[in-house]
Amino acid sequence: MTAPAQPKKIVAPTVSQINAEFVTQLACKYWAPHIKKKSPFDIKVIEDIYEKEIVKSSQYLENYLWMNYSPEVSSKAYLMSICCMVNEKFRENVPAWETFKKKPDHFPFFFKCILKAALAETDGEFSLHEQTVLLLFLDHCFNSLEVDLIRSQVQQLISLPMWMGLQPARLELELKKTPKLRKFWNLIKKNDEKMDPEAREQAYQERRFLSQLIQKFISVLKSVPLSDPVTMDKVHYCERFIELMIDLEALLPTRRWFNTILDDSHVLVHCYLSNLVRREEDGHLFSQLLDMLKFYTGFEINDQTGNALTENEMTTIHYDRITSLQRAAFAHFPELYDFALSNVAEVDTRESLVKFFGPLSSNTLHQVASYLCLLPTLPKAEDTTFDKEFLLELLVSRHERRISQIQQLNQMPLYPTEKIIWDENIVPTEYYSGEGCLALPKLNLQFLTLHDYLLRNFNLFRLESTYEIRQDIEDSVSRMKPWQSEYGGVVFGGWARMAQPIVAFTVVEVAKPNIGENWPTRVRADVTINLNVRDHIKDEWEGLRKHDVCFLITVRPTKPYGTKFDRRRPFIEQVGLVYVRGCEIQGMLDDKGRVIEDGPEPRPSLRGESRTFRVFLDPNQYQQDMTNTIQNGAEDVYETFNVIMRRKPKENNFKAVLETIRNLMNTDCVVPDWLHDIILGYGDPSSAHYSKMPNQIATLDFNDTFLSIEHLKTSFPGHNVKVTVDDPALQIPPFRITFPVRSGKGKKRKDVDGEDGDTEEAKTLIVEPHVIPNRGPYPYNQPKRNTIQFTHTQIEAIRAGMQPGLTMVVGPPGTGKTDVAVQIISNIYHNFPEQRTLIVTHSNQALNQLFEKIMALDIDERHLLRLGHGEEELETEKDFSRYGRVNYVLARRIELLEEVKRLQKSLGVPGDASYTCETAGYFFLYQVMSRWEEYISKVKNKSNTMPDVTEVSAFFPFHEYFANAPQPIFKGRSYEEDMEIAEGCFRHIKKIFTQLEEFRASELLRSGLDRSKYLLVKEAKIIAMTCTHAALKRHDLVKLGFKYDNILMEEAAQILEIETFIPLLLQNPQDGFSRLKRWIMIGDHHQLPPVIKNMAFQKYSNMEQSLFTRFVRVGVPTVDLDAQGRARASLCNLYNWRYKNLGNLPHVQLLPEFSTANAGLLYDFQLINVEDFQGVGESEPNPYFYQNLGEAEYVVALFMYMCLLGYPADKISILTTYNGQKHLIRDIINRRCGSNPLIGRPNKVTTVDRFQGQQNDYILLSLVRTRAVGHLRDVRRLVVAMSRARLGLYIFARVSLFQNCFELTPAFSQLTARPLHLHIIPTEPFPTSRKNGERPSHEVQIIKNMPQMANFVYNMYMHLIQTTHHYHQTLLQLPPAMVEESEEVQSQETELETEEEAVPAQADVVPDKATDASSSQETSASETETTPNQTASSSPEAIPAESEIPGTGRVTVPAENNTPHDVTSTPGETE
Repeated sequence: MTAPAQPKKIVAPTVSQINAEFVTQLACKYWAPHIKKKSPFDIKVIEDIYEKEIVKSSQYLENYLWMNYSPEVSSKAYLMSICCMVNEKFRENVPAWETFKKKPDHFPFFFKCILKAALAETDGEFSLHEQTVLLLFLDHCFNSLEVDLIRSQVQQLISLPMWMGLQPARLELELKKTPKLRKFWNLIKKNDEKMDPEAREQAYQERRFLSQLIQKFISVLKSVPLSDPVTMDKVHYCERFIELMIDLEALLPTRRWFNTILDDSHVLVHCYLSNLVRREEDGHLFSQLLDMLKFYTGFEINDQTGNALTENEMTTIHYDRITSLQRAAFAHFPELYDFALSNVAEVDTRESLVKFFGPLSSNTLHQVASYLCLLPTLPKAEDTTFDKEFLLELLVSRHERRISQIQQLNQMPLYPTEKIIWDENIVPTEYYSGEGCLALPKLNLQFLTLHDYLLRNFNLFRLESTYEIRQDIEDSVSRMKPWQSEYGGVVFGGWARMAQPIVAFTVVEVAKPNIGENWPTRVRADVTINLNVRDHIKDEWEGLRKHDVCFLITVRPTKPYGTKFDRRRPFIEQVGLVYVRGCEIQGMLDDKGRVIEDGPEPRPSLRGESRTFRVFLDPNQYQQDMTNTIQNGAEDVYETFNVIMRRKPKENNFKAVLETIRNLMNTDCVVPDWLHDIILGYGDPSSAHYSKMPNQIATLDFNDTFLSIEHLKTSFPGHNVKVTVDDPALQIPPFRITFPVRSGKGKKRKDVDGEDGDTEEAKTLIVEPHVIPNRGPYPYNQPKRNTIQFTHTQIEAIRAGMQPGLTMVVGPPGTGKTDVAVQIISNIYHNFPEQRTLIVTHSNQALNQLFEKIMALDIDERHLLRLGHGEEELETEKDFSRYGRVNYVLARRIELLEEVKRLQKSLGVPGDASYTCETAGYFFLYQVMSRWEEYISKVKNKSNTMPDVTEVSAFFPFHEYFANAPQPIFKGRSYEEDMEIAEGCFRHIKKIFTQLEEFRASELLRSGLDRSKYLLVKEAKIIAMTCTHAALKRHDLVKLGFKYDNILMEEAAQILEIETFIPLLLQNPQDGFSRLKRWIMIGDHHQLPPVIKNMAFQKYSNMEQSLFTRFVRVGVPTVDLDAQGRARASLCNLYNWRYKNLGNLPHVQLLPEFSTANAGLLYDFQLINVEDFQGVGESEPNPYFYQNLGEAEYVVALFMYMCLLGYPADKISILTTYNGQKHLIRDIINRRCGSNPLIGRPNKVTTVDRFQGQQNDYILLSLVRTRAVGHLRDVRRLVVAMSRARLGLYIFARVSLFQNCFELTPAFSQLTARPLHLHIIPTEPFPTSRKNGERPSHEVQIIKNMPQMANFVYNMYMHLIQTTHHYHQTLLQLPPAMVEESEEVQSQETELETEEEAVPAQADVVPDKATDASSSQETSASETETTPNQTASSSPEAIPAESEIPGTGRVTVPAENNTPHDVTSTPGETE
């Protein structure tokens, strides 16, 4: 029910525009929030809008439809309008049920009307198209079971009483299977008898609803003819119905009762025999959906208990079915004796079942089925009403042997082929609108079993990769321009960086299969290409590493030489693409034909241009292709390849991740018991919270978390803090805290009296200050300390992270997520030195930030290790990669052995104790320990005498060794203090030998690889990697025996569901149990989710939902950090409504940078309205590549204005919501001011999505759109956009469009409260002393539009140049002639004419003019041409010549690649 799509070029208003106007007028009259006087409710408005089929209007549902709904005004148009609006909200991925939750009274009545309408006759009031809309609405309801309002209605449709719809015999059979259900059934019957007749009738209707809906569907399905034309309404209805069935089967709460009903109605048999399946075109999607439904109906799970069924249990079920059929045959059907007496394996294939049952009559088949309770019994003298084909299919499909799910998966090729890559139902194009239904799995809240969970993620991950592969193939192959040569062969008219023509291809090895498998263990081939290309591209091809994935492609073009390629037409027929197969590189061959191994040795240089690569082919695919060739006489695919394509290494790890997921499904993957149900979405969502864990820890050492005892007391509001020492001087950190631990069980029924004492005790914390033992006399021995004063919610997050269980921390922008993470890591490291912690983040950048903060705390760096690439960007001299750590250990070992040598010398011991770690160990044992023990026996006080202070220093054996420490070592004030110092010295010595003992292994292991493996498995205590690295390397890590106890995930809301799950399983279970004790996830689900490029997977399959977000939706308890320290309080208000009571840290009010105003600007944030420029608002040179010239020019003008006032350019970032606008702004900056030293470039020009996780002082934001709100409707994008600025945020947008959008109201109501024209104070330089919010002493100027601003900046710049120039002239007292010459301002016409040719040169000239007075006359004459801002002439209407961009068709899309999705190259590179 959406408005028709908008055409590209708009001259006359389109229907949708007129309609939009109509709705806008109605909105302003009846429901727009900013209108004060609204007209009263009128039902006719709803009828009109529904008739015109416009449901795009913003706030229509919230402020008009549902507000005024009641049984009295309910009508067909009313119901349908609400359903359409809800469906539309789901399509756009915005919250749909909020309105209903606020006013739930009439929802039950509304829902009953929907049910009634869904079953109505199609030729009656509701058309089939409208009933399809209702099916979609019901599907959304069933997928929103977490909403209480919806669940209460849906439960009446799906629960045990719905089994009323079963045949009596089948019902008996089911109740017999599960005896406890019979008890419930009898109870239901009793309750029904007590109901009054009307209520009972209503209840019966609800219980039978799904059974009746199935019957309705079967009648629609049967009305589809085999070859005559069919209305698409029928096809869409059938597709949506199957989608609803799949969703009901894939959720355990609905499946438990519904699966039996579905089985009893034999929907699958009806579908497989229907005409729709046989229709090639129309039935394609229906068949794919049907296969999914068949998969889920036979899913390996026990419907009643929800436990996954093993292979053996599935086999047992299959055997039971066959033997019960054999028994029935033996007892009642003599003609089936042969069948009854055969063994199972002989009769359970489709062929043999058809052979036995095919000859029987329809009546006999019906009787067999009724014996198995599949059909009602056939009355004696009557013939069956079912046709024979149906009866036979019913018996055969039920009893044939099924291949197990895991076997199916193992036989599946991992690389996509041309059949999948271009199938629109499985991999839709980028322009998926969300209208149709697709044959894709969905990720919702719950999953049936871990196998189901992994399988859905496996399929989606595979398809998302396939989509990216399709884009790459289309890009590379079309660049190569394959044409048909005169002789019928292929000739390539172009070239591509990522693809090369294949010179020769041969399969060199097909290894024998493993026992029990029918595919070869490996298939290897050689591919030869000719690298007659530029050197850097040649290096890229030669740099292909082991395990890189390439694609082998066959093209047979039919188009003659010179045909143009049209991106808008289907790709395959244009290039004549026939086959695509994946392969994995083993290595390049040297001139002797051997594979060149990856390693530290330099690669041999090869002569000539020809290079051969040895590749692994996919054995499963090879087997399928060969079978097809032999059995069906198809051509051999492997003799046809003529193009090889490689991909960027960063995007090319899909095969490794898929293999990892497949391996996980083949192992008994052990998730810790305390997590299993939560991951599947069942049970008590708070069961893994530390307060409910059986192994809660009572006493924890908080180390340096607290800065003082006062800090500690404020951190636990509502608790009594008892300190074990009374002397305030001793109440200093570090503290150990003992918490009252309650057992999670047996708390339900307590008598009221017992509770008071209990709560008092439960609120008491016992705090014990303790002194960290002295570590030695050197300054570097002092532990590093935390300096952050954590808030009480941060302390709660730290406490939860130290306890076993699942901890979820929601960290809004600027609330110190990373500091909390680092403190948790440090505290676990000190409390549990034997445990190992794994850190996983989404990006390398986040890992680097974490590491830099970890190094500032008291953590020994030999225990840190970083895996994967990306450690290069760490801002430190230290290298934390595997080989970096190996080198560190080797270097450290030499340093420590030097220390041993010095100690040996100081003690006067002969020999070479510092030769190896081993000899040093003996030296410690025999020389050092003996001296220390002797010393202790001398100075430890004798029982009766007072200990003598001087003895401690006098007898100390290591004076000479510690001679280089700050002197005097011993203070001589008290015996205890000096004794502690002496012990500290000994600890320092002992630590040297402990470390050497740990490093001994590196003396025994000789190769760098072995040493690095040893470090990973034994030495490192804190191991960090990105989620992608974990997914890629799981196999290797498990093989090494990698072990860890705790996982901390940063940016958890930005990590894909499956990439969050894999790190839980990077180790083998111990005795069948996982050793994982803690899982800490830190993220913010109100900011942007993981990036999914394909809209269909993102929206339809909900693939963008991270595990973190799903846990929050399920109701897992979270700790919400509630104090931000990044932005001004006024800026924080623009997004803090999205969070639970988010406030500000004190410094946001106190520090001068936050209290001072933004110089030259009246407000600290402003929404600036930008109207059409030259009659154009947004433009779309390519699909989804949105630009808005007026906004782009305005943003750049404001940026230049700020820089001219003195703002540092790197403190300003320009953000926008679309890639097209990003390129346009970069282009304008290049033309206007990019290389001008007076102005410079902003810190970044990028999209909001790319800038997540970063911040800057001043943000200029362009929202681009003027026709529809677009993807900013996603509140998460709004939150990110609003929260990037620390001190100033200036937003350029079409206000009338955005202020009407319901989802954005909380932010836009604050923005529109301020003037919508830019208010500037041009005479106020940066920095200013004016306080924020004060009236300025300088004059305020109001800028009405973009041309005025451009003009203003131009004049301001000219003024600045001239004053600077005058200044230099007076400085050097040059002849007056030059001054006159330099000040001649050329006429505007010449400026505009010369600008096109002169831009590059000008940019270089200006800067020197402005700064260097000794320039020659010519340059000074050209000065005025060189202004970076050739924007405006003297009339305010005139505009930068550059703004003719859209008109002339000059679009800032990278020149080489005109597709909207490729935004990797910047205009700078491509122009």
